[in-house]
Amino acid sequence: MRAAVLCGTAGSLLLTALTGAPAGGAPALPDPTGLTASALAHGTAVAAARATAAGIRFGACSKETGLPAGLRCGTVEVPLDYTHPDGKQIRLTVSRAGATGKDTRNAKHKVPRQGALVYNPGGPGASGMYFPLFGSLPEWKRIAAAYDLVGYAPRGVDRSAPLSCKDPKRSVKGPSPSPTYPSESYKKERIAEAQAYARGCLERSGQAIRHYNSLNNARDLDVLRAALGERRLTFMGASYGTYFGALYATLFPSHVRRMVFDSAVNPAPGQIWYENNLDQSAAFEGRWADFRAWTARHDEVYGLGTTAEEVLHSYEKARAQLAASPAGGKVGPAQLQGAFLEAGYYDGYWPRRALALSAYLKGDPKPLIEQAAHTEASVGAENAGAVYTAVECNDAPWPTQWRTWDRDNTRLARRAPFETWDNVWMNLPCAYWPVPRQRPLDVRTLPGVLAPTLILAAERDAATPYEGALELQRRLSGSVLVTESGAGTHGIGGGPNKCVNAYLDAYLLTGRLPGFRAQCAPRAEPEPAGPKPAAPGGRAPHAKDARAS
Repeated sequence: MRAAVLCGTAGSLLLTALTGAPAGGAPALPDPTGLTASALAHGTAVAAARATAAGIRFGACSKETGLPAGLRCGTVEVPLDYTHPDGKQIRLTVSRAGATGKDTRNAKHKVPRQGALVYNPGGPGASGMYFPLFGSLPEWKRIAAAYDLVGYAPRGVDRSAPLSCKDPKRSVKGPSPSPTYPSESYKKERIAEAQAYARGCLERSGQAIRHYNSLNNARDLDVLRAALGERRLTFMGASYGTYFGALYATLFPSHVRRMVFDSAVNPAPGQIWYENNLDQSAAFEGRWADFRAWTARHDEVYGLGTTAEEVLHSYEKARAQLAASPAGGKVGPAQLQGAFLEAGYYDGYWPRRALALSAYLKGDPKPLIEQAAHTEASVGAENAGAVYTAVECNDAPWPTQWRTWDRDNTRLARRAPFETWDNVWMNLPCAYWPVPRQRPLDVRTLPGVLAPTLILAAERDAATPYEGALELQRRLSGSVLVTESGAGTHGIGGGPNKCVNAYLDAYLLTGRLPGFRAQCAPRAEPEPAGPKPAAPGGRAPHAKDARAS
């Protein structure tokens, strides 16, 4: 699924013929049962035992991490292939800030340490190395008092055995088109791009690329737990992080102490990942409507229209002008759509996006160029896109015939045109993926096997639609769901909603949960023309965790 920050948020690829299956369409691997499952379990146990003995040698973080001197960094070794635990090893980078022990309510009281809280921000393709910095934010100080805050870069990400599918210098984009209803010739171009991208993943990263998947991310998490000296894991995953967190809960239920699933991916095997992307595209249409309705309510500030339809007309006018003459030679229709897709993730972006659109239509393109012209070649962005593609393509079978994609998304675009086709181009390399795919694990736990877990969800979240949270709760026995009603920002834990944070704090600090489900009123709507926003919980929007999270 496509997730936030379009960087990293995008991926494109191709097909041999518009109506035929690719000659190289790789088959799906059989279910991991029998000897294979036994070998994987054995390999994980071997790696975890090795990590327990070795631990992690934390020291000063290197300049390359961009992290401040107060944090500590280290590495943990995991097998590339868990069926061969003594074979090739890869190193995952890890960051940590020790529990402060400071009681925010009583300076004389020392808060007991509860262990490590490991965090993943989603993606696939996002790094959590910055997570320990959360401890300085007011919303996180109580948690930071009791826990070491631990972040890490999953396999393939950043310096953790990084993947690449394309020369970053060739990833410069803009201006570029983004047709709402693409022509047959445009579809052929994008099919060819997708095929070339898929080939590039194999050429640049080799056969090892098959080992970059969500099940191995879950196994890596258990090795990290062991390396941290934790008998049981306390974990918080956002967006895509909820999916491999759910895999972890299924594979290692007795290793779970507490788990928070923030903005849950629908884990049903049949949803991974093709159907989830269709659902995501449909949900973004609702968030796009929310943004336009908000903008219309503030027409006195923006002058873009007094109804959602009038705001849409203003947006389409800008699209047409940018197609004819890109702003600053950098911003075309695709860059415009990308900037407003970010607003679909986080409503904190609404004031600035509306202001930029208004200014552009009044003759000042500078704010729009500033917000939408992501044209620099970036190793990090290319890496995030490669990991996103590899993990999602490896995780599950995808349709290998273009006519299936074309049929499903042509129908969907009639009622959800805003994001549908861009989501297709991002994921289309999976139709031509050159290595065998996994079959998704059936996420499910029996009563009493898994410690109670907490699910957080915004009712109108588009990146991970609300049905995913309901499905995850059905599958994890004893889990509790807290809903931010009527809200749609992606990732709500540690953000501005005090009700949500009270449930999060109570669970992580005391293990206390509400009943089966609880509701929180929505956060306040953003003020028009507000300051530059931060993403929820102080985190920056991450890579295509846009489209999975």
